[in-house]
Amino acid sequence: MIFGGEHKGGQERLSMTELLKLTEKQMALVDTLVAEGCSITEAARKAGYSEGKSGRVTASRALRLPHVQSYMMTRVGEVLGLNATTAAAKLVGLAKGAKSEYVQLEASKDILDRAGFKAPDKHMHLHAGEISVKIDLS
Repeated sequence: MIFGGEHKGGQERLSMTELLKLTEKQMALVDTLVAEGCSITEAARKAGYSEGKSGRVTASRALRLPHVQSYMMTRVGEVLGLNATTAAAKLVGLAKGAKSEYVQLEASKDILDRAGFKAPDKHMHLHAGEISVKIDLS
């Protein structure tokens, strides 16, 4: 878990004060949402909130609290960071071994882009002014 201030890559860090504000149910709710990607209703049930609509409403309200949102962003950042190596390996695998040349090309372009070798954007240049064209067919 990341604590204190802000961390490179824009990932928020969770302050100790925010962490202490979290209840066990709020932590369980966020952890379930992040790990399983299920609905708020399902995560609320698994985290121990009341069954049905009241549990979903209470969980939805909890998710709007700044300290809960901060915890969720921290957890999402951790999960994405842990899975980044898997995603990178998948891209390399596609670039090397995909059956489709188009997929190989797109994966290769994505790898180069992420490594800082993005191709320059193509721009159309328009020039204002008079143009005179004479065609002599004689």
